[in-house]
Amino acid sequence: MFSLNSVIKANQEWKAQKFLIYGVQGLGKNTFGATFEKPILARIEDGAGATDIATFPKLIEYFQEMEEIINVLHGEHDFKTLVIDTLDWLERIIWAKVISDKPATEKGYAVTDINDYGYGKGYEMATAWHRHIIGGLDSLRLNRGMDIVCLAHAEVKRHEPPDSEPYDRYQIKLHKSASALWQEWADMVLFCNYKTRIKKTDVGFGKDVSRGEGDGDRVIFTEERPPFKAKNRWSLPPEIHIGKDKTWSAFHKALHESTNGRYPMPSKLI
Repeated sequence: MFSLNSVIKANQEWKAQKFLIYGVQGLGKNTFGATFEKPILARIEDGAGATDIATFPKLIEYFQEMEEIINVLHGEHDFKTLVIDTLDWLERIIWAKVISDKPATEKGYAVTDINDYGYGKGYEMATAWHRHIIGGLDSLRLNRGMDIVCLAHAEVKRHEPPDSEPYDRYQIKLHKSASALWQEWADMVLFCNYKTRIKKTDVGFGKDVSRGEGDGDRVIFTEERPPFKAKNRWSLPPEIHIGKDKTWSAFHKALHESTNGRYPMPSKLI
């Protein structure tokens, strides 16, 4: 029943969080995922061999296997976080699912690629299966209290805003419709990159050459800027300096503080 006597503050009840973390190759996204509370890794790509994190012994190769993992995690266990590695590899499995379900176009032509359906129809069908997976993840959050951490790769694409000149920016390596869906779903979209400084060098004849320099320090960006997409709902600092810390503790501390303690610090960091 809806009643004015039952009105509460929207942030009164804390729910498990939805994280979408993307970044450049080799930055340590798996290591970041392993720092969340009692994580278990769903591996779609084989990139976590050096990470100390619980995982299933088999890589996910088929859509039904992703469903099976979600179903299994609805049972009794002690895990608190599901880490998915990665969304862009999950997308390939979803495309294969679409093609398997509908191996021919409406005109009877064989389909071997998601683009073969024409006019974006393949991506539209794929988006429905992305929603299906999201529904299962939300069920884990609400019924099992599990945080969901989705990892993804970054790619550089041309962005053409309606109010300025086009420019390159980092984006999540997904088809645009899937990317928009996952970003809308997530509580936080976090872009991770190395800290870079631009150094100008005089090469003579009145010319300067600009070079990027860095020492491997990592940064998490939590708010959108022209070079990248990002967002958060908890007033996190726009930049969180991680440096070379493999525990990524600066992020967890910042989220703990910005939520007034409702986001618990991972036990290994206490």
